[in-house]
Amino acid sequence: MKSETLQEQEYQKRQENEKDQKGQINSLRENPLGTEPVGKLLRQFAVPSIISMLVMSFYNIVDQFFIGQTVGELGNAATNIAFPMTTMCIAAALAFGIGGASGFNLNMGAGNEKKAVYFIGNAASMVLIVGVFIAVVCQIFLRPLLIFFGSPDTVMPYAVEYMRIIAIGFPFAIGSASGAHLIRADGSPKFSMVCNLIGAAINVVLDYLFVMRFGWGMSGAAIATVIGQVISYGIVIWYLLHYKTVKIERRHFLPQRAIVFRTLHLGMAQCLNQIAIMVVQIVLNKSLTHYGAMSVYGESIPLACSGIIMKVNQVYFSVCIGIAQGIQPIASFNRGAAAFTRVKQTYKLAVTCNTIISVVAFIAFQTIPRQIISIFGQGTPEYFEFAEKFFRIFLFMTFLNGIQPITSTFCTVIGEPNKGTFLSLTRQIIFLLPLLVVMPLLFINLGKEGIEGIMFSAPIADFGAALVSVIMIRKIFRGFDQQMSADRKA
Repeated sequence: MKSETLQEQEYQKRQENEKDQKGQINSLRENPLGTEPVGKLLRQFAVPSIISMLVMSFYNIVDQFFIGQTVGELGNAATNIAFPMTTMCIAAALAFGIGGASGFNLNMGAGNEKKAVYFIGNAASMVLIVGVFIAVVCQIFLRPLLIFFGSPDTVMPYAVEYMRIIAIGFPFAIGSASGAHLIRADGSPKFSMVCNLIGAAINVVLDYLFVMRFGWGMSGAAIATVIGQVISYGIVIWYLLHYKTVKIERRHFLPQRAIVFRTLHLGMAQCLNQIAIMVVQIVLNKSLTHYGAMSVYGESIPLACSGIIMKVNQVYFSVCIGIAQGIQPIASFNRGAAAFTRVKQTYKLAVTCNTIISVVAFIAFQTIPRQIISIFGQGTPEYFEFAEKFFRIFLFMTFLNGIQPITSTFCTVIGEPNKGTFLSLTRQIIFLLPLLVVMPLLFINLGKEGIEGIMFSAPIADFGAALVSVIMIRKIFRGFDQQMSADRKA
């Protein structure tokens, strides 16, 4: 009797395995994510994602440009002081955008459509709730926050004027940024791109009118940004109500604890990476103010220059992150369907693209830094001297910087968010943050200016993050190979 029972259990187990395999095969056949060439899919999803990310970075670049032309150095410094709150909004958008999209595609790839749709609805609801919360906190504690972010007294009035208005748009900014990922997960990357492009175009036109023509200064730039974000968010809401692959009903928008926690788990790597950037930005601002005051550059020049350079670097990095986000639906779906070869192909192609782009950016940052910084207005000889040094030293390892975001995102979207979270913290928290504290002191002890130690912190951190990413991906690929070998034997 016992033997017959064991035989029955083994037979049922085989039947279930065959059923799962058939479901995965059918899922692959029914969805182009499982059948189209990986290169074609990456172009389809990455190009619109790159454009969307560039649009997000241009929101800040456009403000910086018009403010630099009219308000000047103190206005540029003010946008840099305000940047940590913008980074916080991006963190929230990625947590629910990447997390919701990954949860949706992983479940769709595994044939679990009923559960998948809740990831989209819950993500859309939570970003609105979080956006309102951040906006309220910012309005109530604005001045203490700006002081904490490192604002000198000379910059404070400009930062307050700008942030009072920008904060009103936080719910719309988070909603439109996260919505781009949810739309892309539905197989509509071009619509996602158009949504962001419309908001950006409106922002540029209104920036020109409000700042250059009407003379509204910091307030004009902020109002233009908020209007663009509101319109983008409205387009996102329209799309979610007309989703293609599944029908989203009212019940799907009601937050469920298990879905929200899993969404945050899947999106935590990208979220923590942005929070880490915010923390580093605050420490960097404070360090630049402190050590700048001890140098020939003073307080405001390092703040203004680093703000511009960080946003220029963000333009390059937006391309890298756009490619990383482009792999999300491809890698998630094929991992859910256990198509490991396609998952590996996706990563290898993406990291190759990122490396090529990183080398091009490295050449530009090393050869034409003065021409780049001149786009954002004029300054003193000390201003340009600092900007050129900061460009060349702080961003010296740019040619390696495409590896870490691809690897971190890849880990998350294949359902290993813990590894992705660890990798997202390597560059900013594990390496750069301690170096920003130690390196200036080391340089002072060597008889040099502390502000130079700040510049050399970044390339060391970049190298360490790239090295850890390479070690991690080799380990993950070995696991894929072992799984494929076990599947063949079974």
